[in-house]
Amino acid sequence: MAVLAALELRALTRSYGERLALADLTVTLEAGQTLAVLGPNGAGKTTLLRLLATLLRPHAGELRVLGHALPQESWAVRGRIGLLGHEPLLYRELTARENLAFHAALHGVASDRAEQLLAAVGMERRADEPMRTLSRGMVQRVAVCRALLHDPELLLLDEPRANLDPAASELVEPLIGRSSGRTRVIVSHDPAGLLAEADLVLGLVRGRVRLLAPPDALDPSALSELYR
Repeated sequence: MAVLAALELRALTRSYGERLALADLTVTLEAGQTLAVLGPNGAGKTTLLRLLATLLRPHAGELRVLGHALPQESWAVRGRIGLLGHEPLLYRELTARENLAFHAALHGVASDRAEQLLAAVGMERRADEPMRTLSRGMVQRVAVCRALLHDPELLLLDEPRANLDPAASELVEPLIGRSSGRTRVIVSHDPAGLLAEADLVLGLVRGRVRLLAPPDALDPSALSELYR
């Protein structure tokens, strides 16, 4: 029985004015696998996540996410994607609990789901404090809860462990780590830590593919070349 591809990109291209952000990107990722995206600043990593999240439209090529063509069928996949980016997408004046209640209502999710997630990341005792009073690490933990509220099939993670100390990282690991069983696309500047999580590694430089291979097939020198 054929394995369903979670992501299918064919010659995907995106520009910002005259600047090419992604060029002729072709990648296939099976359901349940993890794609690690590496590269220096300006490589096109965040643009790729935004395309997959239906926040940007490609200018050329084909893009299928969870079996649906984008942007034509964006409506069919938005509720199946969890995005954890640089911005936590939380209201600073609301409490953690109020923020999650708001997002739960948007997704039609029962309120007890938010409570379960707050407990899982160790934030239940601070959940009634405004976000503006919380540390960056605590905000990141609540952002993880927000991204997972609707039990998404695909996780798009941009530096997901940013601002997390080792104890907090251990708490979120079952939710966003490899053991979660979800299809994941992870952007990071930490190749060493990311390779252990990946089934496929994509290296970008100025929007173009410099490497695409499973971690065990990579030449270490190829990784270092990405950042030169």
